[in-house]
Amino acid sequence: MQFLIPVVILCVSLVDSQKVLYNNEIGFNNGFYYAFWKDSGSATFTLESGGRYAGNWTTSTNNWVGGKGWNPGNSWRTVNYSGYYGINEYANSYLSLYGWTTNPLIEYYVVESYGSYSPLNCPGGTDEGSFTSGGATYQVRKCRRTNAPSIIGTQSFDQYFSVRTPKKGFGQVSGSVNFADHVQYWASRGLPLGTHAHQIFATEGYQSSGFADITVS
Repeated sequence: MQFLIPVVILCVSLVDSQKVLYNNEIGFNNGFYYAFWKDSGSATFTLESGGRYAGNWTTSTNNWVGGKGWNPGNSWRTVNYSGYYGINEYANSYLSLYGWTTNPLIEYYVVESYGSYSPLNCPGGTDEGSFTSGGATYQVRKCRRTNAPSIIGTQSFDQYFSVRTPKKGFGQVSGSVNFADHVQYWASRGLPLGTHAHQIFATEGYQSSGFADITVS
Protein backbone atom coordinates (compact mmCIF):
# COMPACT_ATOMS: atom_id res chain seq x y z
CA MET A 1 0.00 0.00 0.00
CA GLN A 2 1.04 3.59 -0.48
CA PHE A 3 0.73 5.88 2.50
CA LEU A 4 0.45 9.40 1.23
CA ILE A 5 -1.48 11.50 3.78
CA PRO A 6 0.86 14.49 3.78
CA VAL A 7 1.79 14.47 0.10
CA VAL A 8 -1.28 15.84 -1.67
CA ILE A 9 -2.96 18.58 0.33
CA LEU A 10 -5.76 20.58 -1.19
CA CYS A 11 -6.68 22.77 1.75
CA VAL A 12 -6.24 23.32 5.46
CA SER A 13 -9.13 24.33 7.68
CA LEU A 14 -10.21 24.85 11.25
CA VAL A 15 -13.53 23.15 11.85
CA ASP A 16 -15.50 22.97 15.09
CA SER A 17 -18.69 21.16 14.06
CA GLN A 18 -19.53 18.00 12.17
CA LYS A 19 -18.27 18.17 8.62
CA VAL A 20 -18.05 15.65 5.79
CA LEU A 21 -14.86 15.84 3.74
CA TYR A 22 -14.89 14.73 0.13
CA ASN A 23 -11.43 15.97 -0.81
CA ASN A 24 -7.97 15.78 0.75
CA GLU A 25 -7.66 18.00 3.80
CA ILE A 26 -5.69 18.53 7.00
CA GLY A 27 -6.45 20.81 9.94
CA PHE A 28 -7.61 20.97 13.54
CA ASN A 29 -11.02 19.96 14.85
CA ASN A 30 -12.22 20.13 18.46
CA GLY A 31 -8.70 20.07 19.83
CA PHE A 32 -7.40 17.30 17.57
CA TYR A 33 -5.33 17.37 14.40
CA TYR A 34 -6.89 15.51 11.48
CA ALA A 35 -5.72 14.31 8.09
CA PHE A 36 -7.66 12.84 5.18
CA TRP A 37 -6.09 11.70 1.91
CA LYS A 38 -7.27 9.61 -1.02
CA ASP A 39 -5.89 9.05 -4.49
CA SER A 40 -9.21 8.53 -6.26
CA GLY A 41 -12.86 7.59 -5.89
CA SER A 42 -15.65 8.35 -3.46
CA ALA A 43 -14.15 7.79 0.02
CA THR A 44 -15.44 10.30 2.57
CA PHE A 45 -14.20 11.36 6.00
CA THR A 46 -16.49 12.87 8.64
CA LEU A 47 -15.26 15.07 11.47
CA GLU A 48 -17.33 14.38 14.56
CA SER A 49 -17.20 15.85 18.08
CA GLY A 50 -14.02 15.58 20.15
CA GLY A 51 -11.67 12.87 18.91
CA ARG A 52 -14.34 11.05 16.92
CA TYR A 53 -14.22 10.55 13.15
CA ALA A 54 -15.88 8.33 10.57
CA GLY A 55 -14.65 6.98 7.25
CA ASN A 56 -16.67 5.39 4.48
CA TRP A 57 -15.11 3.89 1.36
CA THR A 58 -15.77 1.62 -1.60
CA THR A 59 -13.62 -0.05 -4.23
CA SER A 60 -13.95 3.10 -6.36
CA THR A 61 -11.14 4.46 -4.18
CA ASN A 62 -7.76 2.85 -4.79
CA ASN A 63 -6.13 4.01 -1.53
CA TRP A 64 -7.27 6.29 1.29
CA VAL A 65 -6.27 7.06 4.86
CA GLY A 66 -7.66 9.35 7.53
CA GLY A 67 -7.67 9.86 11.26
CA LYS A 68 -7.46 12.20 14.23
CA GLY A 69 -4.57 12.81 16.60
CA TRP A 70 -1.85 15.38 17.21
CA ASN A 71 0.62 17.56 15.36
CA PRO A 72 3.33 17.33 16.42
CA GLY A 73 3.22 13.85 17.87
CA ASN A 74 5.51 12.60 20.61
CA SER A 75 7.25 9.43 21.80
CA TRP A 76 5.49 8.97 25.15
CA ARG A 77 1.76 9.36 24.47
CA THR A 78 -0.70 6.63 25.40
CA VAL A 79 -3.46 6.64 22.78
CA ASN A 80 -6.91 5.24 23.58
CA TYR A 81 -9.36 4.27 20.87
CA SER A 82 -12.85 2.81 20.62
CA GLY A 83 -15.59 2.44 18.06
CA TYR A 84 -16.53 0.37 15.04
CA TYR A 85 -14.17 -1.05 12.41
CA GLY A 86 -16.47 -2.27 9.69
CA ILE A 87 -14.50 -4.44 7.30
CA ASN A 88 -14.26 -8.17 6.63
CA GLU A 89 -11.32 -10.54 6.38
CA TYR A 90 -11.08 -10.01 2.61
CA ALA A 91 -10.73 -6.21 2.82
CA ASN A 92 -7.26 -4.73 2.58
CA SER A 93 -7.26 -2.21 5.45
CA TYR A 94 -5.36 -1.11 8.56
CA LEU A 95 -6.47 0.35 11.89
CA SER A 96 -3.35 1.86 13.43
CA LEU A 97 -1.48 4.59 15.22
CA TYR A 98 0.30 6.26 12.32
CA GLY A 99 2.87 9.01 12.02
CA TRP A 100 6.07 10.46 10.62
CA THR A 101 9.34 11.82 11.93
CA THR A 102 12.12 13.76 10.21
CA ASN A 103 15.89 13.51 10.72
CA PRO A 104 15.65 10.60 10.22
CA LEU A 105 12.67 10.45 7.89
CA ILE A 106 10.56 7.57 9.24
CA GLU A 107 6.98 6.46 8.56
CA TYR A 108 5.66 4.33 11.45
CA TYR A 109 2.63 2.21 12.25
CA VAL A 110 1.33 0.48 15.35
CA VAL A 111 -1.23 -1.79 13.68
CA GLU A 112 -4.04 -2.84 16.01
CA SER A 113 -6.14 -4.59 13.36
CA TYR A 114 -6.03 -5.30 9.65
CA GLY A 115 -7.88 -7.21 6.97
CA SER A 116 -6.46 -9.42 4.25
CA TYR A 117 -2.89 -8.10 4.21
CA SER A 118 -0.45 -7.94 7.11
CA PRO A 119 2.43 -5.46 6.84
CA LEU A 120 4.60 -8.22 8.28
CA ASN A 121 4.61 -9.43 4.68
CA CYS A 122 6.07 -6.26 3.18
CA PRO A 123 8.58 -7.22 0.47
CA GLY A 124 12.25 -6.71 1.14
CA GLY A 125 11.72 -6.03 4.83
CA THR A 126 13.53 -7.39 7.87
CA ASP A 127 11.91 -9.04 10.89
CA GLU A 128 12.89 -7.27 14.09
CA GLY A 129 11.53 -9.66 16.70
CA SER A 130 8.61 -9.16 19.07
CA PHE A 131 7.80 -7.66 22.46
CA THR A 132 4.87 -7.32 24.85
CA SER A 133 2.95 -4.12 25.59
CA GLY A 134 -0.37 -3.75 27.36
CA GLY A 135 -0.79 -7.51 27.59
CA ALA A 136 -0.47 -7.99 23.82
CA THR A 137 2.40 -9.24 21.68
CA TYR A 138 3.61 -7.03 18.84
CA GLN A 139 5.72 -8.34 15.98
CA VAL A 140 8.02 -5.76 14.42
CA ARG A 141 9.16 -5.38 10.84
CA LYS A 142 11.26 -2.74 9.12
CA CYS A 143 10.56 -2.03 5.46
CA ARG A 144 12.21 0.29 2.95
CA ARG A 145 10.55 2.66 0.48
CA THR A 146 12.69 3.91 -2.39
CA ASN A 147 11.91 7.12 -4.28
CA ALA A 148 8.45 7.18 -2.72
CA PRO A 149 6.17 10.05 -1.67
CA SER A 150 6.78 11.38 1.84
CA ILE A 151 5.96 14.43 3.96
CA ILE A 152 8.98 16.19 2.40
CA GLY A 153 8.47 15.09 -1.18
CA THR A 154 9.82 12.07 -3.02
CA GLN A 155 12.41 10.38 -0.82
CA SER A 156 13.79 7.02 0.23
CA PHE A 157 12.97 6.14 3.86
CA ASP A 158 12.35 3.35 6.35
CA GLN A 159 8.98 2.22 7.65
CA TYR A 160 8.56 0.67 11.11
CA PHE A 161 5.60 -1.63 11.75
CA SER A 162 4.51 -2.99 15.14
CA VAL A 163 1.68 -5.44 14.43
CA ARG A 164 -0.56 -6.63 17.24
CA THR A 165 -0.80 -10.43 17.51
CA PRO A 166 -3.52 -11.49 17.58
CA LYS A 167 -5.12 -8.52 15.88
CA LYS A 168 -8.20 -6.87 17.38
CA GLY A 169 -10.52 -8.12 14.66
CA PHE A 170 -13.54 -6.35 13.20
CA GLY A 171 -16.77 -4.77 14.42
CA GLN A 172 -16.66 -3.16 17.86
CA VAL A 173 -13.06 -2.44 18.85
CA SER A 174 -11.32 -0.69 21.73
CA GLY A 175 -7.88 -0.53 23.22
CA SER A 176 -4.84 1.52 24.11
CA VAL A 177 -1.43 1.98 22.52
CA ASN A 178 1.42 2.82 24.89
CA PHE A 179 3.62 4.35 22.23
CA ALA A 180 6.63 4.69 24.54
CA ASP A 181 6.90 0.88 24.64
CA HIS A 182 7.16 0.77 20.86
CA VAL A 183 9.68 3.60 20.68
CA GLN A 184 11.88 1.93 23.31
CA TYR A 185 11.75 -1.45 21.60
CA TRP A 186 12.45 0.03 18.16
CA ALA A 187 15.46 1.88 19.61
CA SER A 188 16.76 -1.35 21.13
CA ARG A 189 16.76 -2.81 17.62
CA GLY A 190 18.60 0.16 16.14
CA LEU A 191 15.42 1.74 14.74
CA PRO A 192 15.49 5.37 15.91
CA LEU A 193 12.85 8.02 15.45
CA GLY A 194 13.54 11.68 14.73
CA THR A 195 11.61 14.91 15.21
CA HIS A 196 7.90 14.21 15.29
CA ALA A 197 5.50 15.46 12.64
CA HIS A 198 1.84 14.42 12.80
CA GLN A 199 0.64 11.39 14.78
CA ILE A 200 -2.91 10.11 14.22
CA PHE A 201 -4.99 7.05 15.00
CA ALA A 202 -5.94 6.19 11.45
CA THR A 203 -8.10 3.98 9.29
CA GLU A 204 -6.70 3.05 5.89
CA GLY A 205 -8.20 1.18 2.96
CA TYR A 206 -6.63 -0.13 -0.22
CA GLN A 207 -8.76 -1.48 -3.10
CA SER A 208 -11.45 -2.45 -0.61
CA SER A 209 -14.68 -1.24 0.97
CA GLY A 210 -15.74 -0.59 4.53
CA PHE A 211 -16.86 1.80 7.25
CA ALA A 212 -15.16 2.98 10.41
CA ASP A 213 -16.42 5.14 13.31
CA ILE A 214 -13.55 5.69 15.74
CA THR A 215 -13.02 7.89 18.81
CA VAL A 216 -9.48 8.80 19.80
CA SER A 217 -8.25 10.16 23.12
